Formats: sequence, structure tokens, C-alpha cells
Amino acid sequence: MTLTIYHNPRCRKSRETLALLEKRGAKPRIIEYLKTPPSASELKALARMLGLSVRELVRKTEAVDAGIDPVEMDEDALIAVMLRNPIVIERPIVVNNGRAAIGRPPENVLKIL
Repeated sequence: MTLTIYHNPRCRKSRETLALLEKRGAKPRIIEYLKTPPSASELKALARMLGLSVRELVRKTEAVDAGIDPVEMDEDALIAVMLRNPIVIERPIVVNNGRAAIGRPPENVLKIL
């Protein structure tokens, strides 16, 4: 499987995570998820690989700003909102060989390399 980063170039932690990967010689496939959001099945797969619920993939501050209440929504409704508003998806997410890590802090991704 290809090393992949779900990346937001405007996010400092996302840029730092990408730089860390590149410094280690990795050449990840970069998915700018604001331009190309993951599908519903991809979001579910990412959550499984991370050992999280889909609800835990929601960035709290952005959810509040977007008027989203992840606690009150069922998973399907929440995924639909995440697809329409990908800014609320936690970032960066790095995937490697069926394993995933969130790059907060960036060093978290080293455990899956």
C-alpha cells in the first residue's frame, strides 16, 4: 500500500507532518482532502484504522464554527456533513500498510512507518 497523507496545506501541523515524512525520505501520496474529500466508506475505513469512531474524527472547533453538533447526530448524518464540510475532518491523517495515525503531534505518524 502506498504511504498517503490526508493533507491541508494551510494547516501548520499538516505541513509539519508532511515535512517530517519527506525528511525521512518518504514520498507520500498527498490528498488535499478539502479539494478531494474521502468518501463515506473511506472515512469509515480511516476511523477503523485509527481505532476511533467517526465522531472522533471531527475537529471540535471547526464543527462549532460550521454549526455541527457531532454528539447529537447519528454516524450516517455525521458522515454526510463531513463530506459536505471536509474542513471538520481531523488532520493530518497518514495511512501506511493498513495502519493510520493522526499527525498531532507530527511524530505520531512515525509509529506506522
